[in-house]
Amino acid sequence: MNDANLNSINGADEQTSKTPRVVIVGGGFGGLAAAKALGKAPVEVILIDRTNHHVFQPLLYQVATSVLAPSQMSSPIREVLRRHKNTTVLMGEVTGVDKAQRCVFVNDADREHVAVPYDYLILATGARHSYFGHNEFEKFAPGLKSLADAVGIRNKILSAFEQAEAEEDVDLHRDLLTFVLVGAGPTGVEMAAALAIFVRTSLRSEFRRIDPTSARIVLIDAARNVLGTFAPSLSDAAELHLQKLGVEIHLGHAVEKIDSEGVIVAGERIASKTVIWTAGVTPSPAGKWLGAETDRAGRVRIQPDLRVSNHPEIFVVGDTASLDQDGKPLAGVAQVAMQQGRYAGKLIRRQLAGKKAPKPFRYFDKGNMAVVGKGYAVLESGKIRLHGLLAWLAWAFIHITFLSQLSLKISVFLQWGWLFLTGQRGSRLIVNYHASEPIPTTPLTAIANDHEPRSASAATVSRT
Repeated sequence: MNDANLNSINGADEQTSKTPRVVIVGGGFGGLAAAKALGKAPVEVILIDRTNHHVFQPLLYQVATSVLAPSQMSSPIREVLRRHKNTTVLMGEVTGVDKAQRCVFVNDADREHVAVPYDYLILATGARHSYFGHNEFEKFAPGLKSLADAVGIRNKILSAFEQAEAEEDVDLHRDLLTFVLVGAGPTGVEMAAALAIFVRTSLRSEFRRIDPTSARIVLIDAARNVLGTFAPSLSDAAELHLQKLGVEIHLGHAVEKIDSEGVIVAGERIASKTVIWTAGVTPSPAGKWLGAETDRAGRVRIQPDLRVSNHPEIFVVGDTASLDQDGKPLAGVAQVAMQQGRYAGKLIRRQLAGKKAPKPFRYFDKGNMAVVGKGYAVLESGKIRLHGLLAWLAWAFIHITFLSQLSLKISVFLQWGWLFLTGQRGSRLIVNYHASEPIPTTPLTAIANDHEPRSASAATVSRT
């Protein structure tokens, strides 16, 4: 962020325009939906996100299991909003909100605590994985909420097979090839199924010293059922299909300990070098920023029009918000965030146009679905309950439809078709992102010890 942009954004120069400014924090489903809804509105929109890309989170597990490459389910936010001439995208981290001064505070690469003023504020800051008070688990059991998380887990899974192939001690193979997933919700079920198919199809013929099909995949949850939010018949169908894929399921007991040697559940140790956290989530600290009422999970309690009490200029949407409908809190899913983001944008447009405010927000539930391996999914929408190939086709169609760009829709459709027919996956590279190690300084005589040592001046000239 250069000085000119910063001065313009933080209001250091007196603004000649009276155009209202809408600041959107978060480039996820809710934030992007709000920005698109304001694309033709007479406002200045500033969207702030910690990264420069939007991630289609429901498909993160497919990056982690090498079905898709990271670029196939993420898009640069600037590209998604390139046609919105009233929108500026900033990469930075919001650290607080001053309700009295109507500004947010942003840290970027070279500045901290930069005040960015707003007339309207939409907080769509999402959530991250929760370890339910056991944050020490995070070191040994990474979660799956970002693109970096997915690539890190992919590295961890692929590295386990590479280490087992090179390991001379056969007794260690089982520990290396045991994969434990903690949490049997949609993410855990989808991840377990995808991993089971991965090791039993794509990898089975590529190693010589180990048998990838001997890999052990363990799914653990304190609940009594997998996919607990689904109808019991669908939960049972999903559990049966997981078992057919070879997934071990341990239900009814919470994980007691996670360390470098594996997990302990119900007093029993399951030795594993790869533990993945697919359990609950916790919201962003937006409630603390606002000093607003929150629910037990820390989500901001909002009014039916998505505003914060006593602050009609502040909206909270998506995973950060807590709103009851028909006596039950709305789930933290993408469809809720998208519908809330569109509603917030529509309300601001109508208010600026002097029109009557829309009716209170009401979520239209299109149903729940989860894929449980190749050609099999469970789907629940109203009284419709499906499992099997038809549900999988519906799942595939809906997910492709909601990808943010046409190029991604085509790419993912072709990749899924190729995988379905051949079993060949997308990116299976182990890529560790770190700075290159410095080249060691070695005396020239050691490099070319069969020649006469050169003078210092000659050496200096030869290096330039």
